[in-house]
Amino acid sequence: MHLHRRQFLGFAAGATSLPSIAQSAFAQSWPARPVRIIVGYPAGIAPDILARLVGEGLSSRLKQQFIVENRPGAGTSIAAEYVVNAPPDGYTLLLDAAANTINTSLYPNLNFNFTRDIVEVAYLGGVVFLLTVNPSVPAKTVPELIAYAKANPGKLNFASRGIGSLTHVFGELFNMMAGVNMVHVPYRGDYMADVLSGRVQVAFFAVADTEGYLANGRIRALGVTSKNRFVKLPDVPAVDEFLPGYEASGWLGLGAPKGSPAAIIETLNNAANTVLADSALKARLIGMGIEPNPMSANDFGAFVIAETEKWAKVVKFANIKPE
Repeated sequence: MHLHRRQFLGFAAGATSLPSIAQSAFAQSWPARPVRIIVGYPAGIAPDILARLVGEGLSSRLKQQFIVENRPGAGTSIAAEYVVNAPPDGYTLLLDAAANTINTSLYPNLNFNFTRDIVEVAYLGGVVFLLTVNPSVPAKTVPELIAYAKANPGKLNFASRGIGSLTHVFGELFNMMAGVNMVHVPYRGDYMADVLSGRVQVAFFAVADTEGYLANGRIRALGVTSKNRFVKLPDVPAVDEFLPGYEASGWLGLGAPKGSPAAIIETLNNAANTVLADSALKARLIGMGIEPNPMSANDFGAFVIAETEKWAKVVKFANIKPE
């Protein structure tokens, strides 16, 4: 049988469209079974709680169970690697986090590339942190802290939850941008007691961890590390107001394995953004020190790339080496 050129081209065009048609049909039937959200943190802390709250909302909207599965370890890399190797079918999602973008440069020998192997789905919110000092530090503002640190190089210590942790790189970003030399003191757990006693003078804390201590004056908040002031603490300025460009957040979002159908990503993004717009959930998250900030999947992807580049510069500047 001989085919005219026009007929051949028509058949060829139809053949190339088959994968997209199949993908679209698959996406329309999704989700047909429970969806897992893999969380790289233990149960009961803010990231896990956020994943469960959003999961409940997604279950309600998409009429299918969204189940949280905790796989903590290696600074969230165990969970990320698990999702990278999962089928890209929309049934395994990652609660991705700021830690993933730090790990990209902190651990050069990871078995995956986070920005290449995970497609971003939805930004869920930023965990707001505070730059705090022990009251013995003679600084009541960010400019005064910078001036004091410059006049007393090496005399100020700042605590963190460990090398390469959020609270470590937040401090090194401050050092880099302010041109100061606060000495890093890593802890393997909680360091609030040593900040309260004055053994260490400076620390970055999630807002939720400071309630009570701020009210009774046992620690002093100089600024929030997010771009803008936090609605729950309107009188505390953003560090950015004095150190333009400073922004550090423990953000959380949803990601999926590379190759996941675009239609599923769009459906998830729309559903997640609708869930986050609920006033009751919004109020609960703000009470936890989390600022919801819905954005498109593309905008979230661009945000993650920018975060990865930012923390790579900080890791290099401070010569941070993993333990």
